[in-house]
Amino acid sequence: MSETNTLSEFRSKFQVEELLVLQMGAWTWSVRPSQPTLGAGILSLNRYALHLSDVTPEEMGDLGKLISKLEKSIKSTFNHNIMNYLMLMMADHHVHYHVIPRYDGVRQFAGLDWVDNGWPALPVMSDSQHKNQPDVLSSIQKALISSI
Repeated sequence: MSETNTLSEFRSKFQVEELLVLQMGAWTWSVRPSQPTLGAGILSLNRYALHLSDVTPEEMGDLGKLISKLEKSIKSTFNHNIMNYLMLMMADHHVHYHVIPRYDGVRQFAGLDWVDNGWPALPVMSDSQHKNQPDVLSSIQKALISSI
């Protein structure tokens, strides 16, 4: 499989364009299609890379700038307690992080209760809260964009 196909499949699977929150330099932050916790996201490199060691120092600098905006936005919008960044890449062979805000209690958003079922241990990545609510992902996206 070519690098272009791999990157294209990744971006399609995670609906990067549709759920875009912010693109800065070499990285994109998007809402994660499956929400294990409220405001979960994906940070992905805009070009294909298989290994973290393939990321340039300049690209890492861009990542730091984007993370600063991301954390402030999620804190002001959903008031998370701590942030987890997971780089697993077992199924999706492209440099990216799963951004998982962590909460010590229930949060309300879009008229729904959101629970961090793994708190205070590992996040429950298989959770997909409120997946049957048609506009919930776009509501999260809009709330985050408006807080940047």
